[in-house]
Amino acid sequence: MAGDFLSFSLLCLSSILIIVNPLGATLTYISLTGNLETPVRMQIVRDACVIALVILVLVSIAGTVILNVFGISLEAFRIAGGILLFGIGMEMVYAKTSRTKLTATEKYESQDNEDVAVMPLAIPMIAGPGAITTVIVLSNESTGIFTISWLVILASVLIAVGITYLMMRNADYIIKKIGQRQYRVINRLLGMLLIAIAVQFVITGIKTAFPLMGGS
Repeated sequence: MAGDFLSFSLLCLSSILIIVNPLGATLTYISLTGNLETPVRMQIVRDACVIALVILVLVSIAGTVILNVFGISLEAFRIAGGILLFGIGMEMVYAKTSRTKLTATEKYESQDNEDVAVMPLAIPMIAGPGAITTVIVLSNESTGIFTISWLVILASVLIAVGITYLMMRNADYIIKKIGQRQYRVINRLLGMLLIAIAVQFVITGIKTAFPLMGGS
């Protein structure tokens, strides 16, 4: 039992942290706010992280309701989510910015817009489709709202968004230490981990939906 709980905790933290990708969000934040004054940039950091946190917490609470309303089984959502995360992981391995996180149009339209906290930083950069999908899948695996397993999901979300907040606040220092080459190396490693998590999502979903394929 303790081993299952530890595995679930590690899965929650690793999957949410990787898909949120604080380093990628920080580099995007730098590219979008480089021409703004420091107080404005700090306000954008606070707003973006608070909005993203609220979205992910609400999704973790309403995850089961969302699936029930649309008549979607957890297995189907898990397989679909695994495919989505696999695509994001592949883009990370090839050192590309995932189009589920930030499209070229969104980035272009944000260049001269001070109100970038909501779009595209909070959505879809931090709380994007991948993060929302991951939280819904994990919340449906927990034993219920306000239980220990749900608190683990909440803690993982808080840690991921908290790290993103700290990195974005110290973006100028980080960009001096981490160049594009180092970022691509880190991004590829995280992409490989995300691909493995995505494949496991799909395998588990298929085994649950089709027990005979799992040897049951």
